Amino acid sequence: MAFVDDAQKVTETSKPIFLMTATIKNNYKLSYQPKLIVVHVEKAGAKEAADRLNFTMDDKAVNTAAPADAGNSYLLRLELEAGRYEIRGLTSQSMSFPFVAMFFAPLHAPLDVSKPGVYYLGHVAATVRERQGEEFKAGPSVPLIDQSVAGASGGTFDVEITDRFASDEAAFRAKFPALNGVTIQKAVLPAFDRAKAQQWWATN
Repeated sequence: MAFVDDAQKVTETSKPIFLMTATIKNNYKLSYQPKLIVVHVEKAGAKEAADRLNFTMDDKAVNTAAPADAGNSYLLRLELEAGRYEIRGLTSQSMSFPFVAMFFAPLHAPLDVSKPGVYYLGHVAATVRERQGEEFKAGPSVPLIDQSVAGASGGTFDVEITDRFASDEAAFRAKFPALNGVTIQKAVLPAFDRAKAQQWWATN
């Protein structure tokens, strides 16, 4: 992700950088709180591996300033070439011996990248609750025991995208010196489309 190096500078020729915060919480199985591993971004019409970008977490991604009871929170910095993309979703993992479970919070949010600059995409709150009927699952079904115990296969995600620019901007500026003197423009993602997520889950 961007700003791994505190010496990095944002210039007029830098690639566009997109900032967003994310909080992941398991309200269904409280002892199994997922930790974010990867943000999945795909180029429009992705057909091969090169079209699928995986932004893995680094030490600076963890938002230690966030309240502990709110879930695990992250400061995400996506550096992208110009083009059309879709932020597919967030993969996370809970580890509580002897169980290891994987979760996937869908976003399916369109993102058009054109001009250089730093942009704020909003705050993503992804919360696991008990699944009802045929709702998309919060994670794969296998391994059966691990996924069930942690609530990944028996749960689903409620996802909400909100504008928390005031607090999020302060958090980013406090942690990343590269943002000093840099204007952060708002480009908040559209509201989460649950029907779209349900359809994607049913066909993938």
